[in-house]
Formats: sequence, C-alpha cells, structure tokens
Amino acid sequence: MSAGTDVSKEKLIQRLLRRENGLCPDNTSGRMILANMLISAVSLFINGLGVYLTIHAGLGAAPWDVLHLGISNSTGISYGNASVMISFAVLLIDILLREQIGISMVIDAIVVGKSVDFFNYINIVPVPGTLAGRLGMILIGIVICSYTQYLYMCASLGCGPRDTLLVGLKRHTKVLPIGAVSIILMSAVTLTGYLLGGPVGIGTLVCAFCTGPIMQTAFRSVHFDATRIRHQNIRESIRIIRHKMS
Repeated sequence: MSAGTDVSKEKLIQRLLRRENGLCPDNTSGRMILANMLISAVSLFINGLGVYLTIHAGLGAAPWDVLHLGISNSTGISYGNASVMISFAVLLIDILLREQIGISMVIDAIVVGKSVDFFNYINIVPVPGTLAGRLGMILIGIVICSYTQYLYMCASLGCGPRDTLLVGLKRHTKVLPIGAVSIILMSAVTLTGYLLGGPVGIGTLVCAFCTGPIMQTAFRSVHFDATRIRHQNIRESIRIIRHKMS
C-alpha cells in the first residue's frame, strides 16, 4: 500500500470520528480555519462571562483567578491584563515544554481576561443577597464555562494554555499521575495568588471540585469526547491559510 493511500485513510478516519462526535469540519482550508477562529473567539468571550460570575459572587475565586486577582490587587492593573500576562507566560512555558501550540491558544490568552474586564465594566449582574444565591451564581458560571469550552475545543485549533501546561508537566514528570500533578499545580497557583492578596474562600473549593464533574456532564449532554479531538498546530494553520491565499 502506498504512503499516499495511508495518508488518505488517516484523513478519512479523522473526518469520520469528527462527524460521529458532531464536531466542526476539518481545518483543511483557510476559510474553515478563519471560521473556527471566529468560533473560538466568540465562545471564549462568553466563557469570560462564566468566569466573571464565579468571581462576582464574592465567595473566593477559582485557583488561576486567585492568582490573576492577586496580581491585580498588588499591582493595580486590571484582572484582564493580569490574566493576559499570566496566559502568555504559561504559553511560553508550554513552548519550552515542546507542547503543540494552536491559534486558539493565543486567542484564549487574550480574549477571556479582557472579556471579564468588559463584564466588570458594564456590571449588569446583581450579586444575590444569600449564600445559596451566590453559590448558584458560581455554579451557573461553571456551566457557562463548560459549554463554551466544548465550542472552543470543537474548533480543533488548540487547548487552553493552562490545560496544555498540565499535560506538559505530566509528560515530563512521568512518575506522578495527572491528578497529583493537577493538585500540586493548583495548590501552588492558589497559594501564590493568596499571598499576593487574591480572594480564597468557599467559592475556590466549589470551583476546584465542581468544575471537572460539571464539565464532564456538559460534554456528555452533547455527546462530545474531548480525547478524540486532533488539534491543529499554529504552523500548520498558518501554512494552510498562506497556501490558500497565494
């Protein structure tokens, strides 16, 4: 069997897997890549609403947001600017760990933090007066983040910088299971953020322990299997866009 036939079969299998999971079409054209970049940007902007709700509830932020808010409180810059700064720092570590970098990772690094700044600015969501109401606000925020994560991953242009960091660290610390790596990473991030003045509370625990199960439930509800996604790296995306435009 020729190499060309093998490549064709591989592409066919990948397309069938994507259709089976109801995913976006392959990024085989510049137009499709640009369309999926738009999908990523819009879904990540809405994701920022979810993040905003978890913070706005005032019961403590998610681990990474504790760090972002700690930097914001100690330096005077906005949450969004702190988030962008940390995102690109993490992205640099991902590159040093030789992880695959996709276009959506760069979009993620910019859009989510600035989206939270936008919702902070318009400030149209009132904070509930009861503990139950605030916890409900956090859970709604996590649900929004979960479904927008599904849309974002459907674009197949890369995972978030922080998720990629977790995978990269696991790959380089082969002795530890990914759960242990995640706990160590989240603990370090939360502690650093707390020492910088970031808010830690019951909301931090809710985000830490409920995000995974809620995201899994959201993915199951749309019959989405994240492990079957094959993300396109940024070099390949740029090559295709330049080829189609030339």
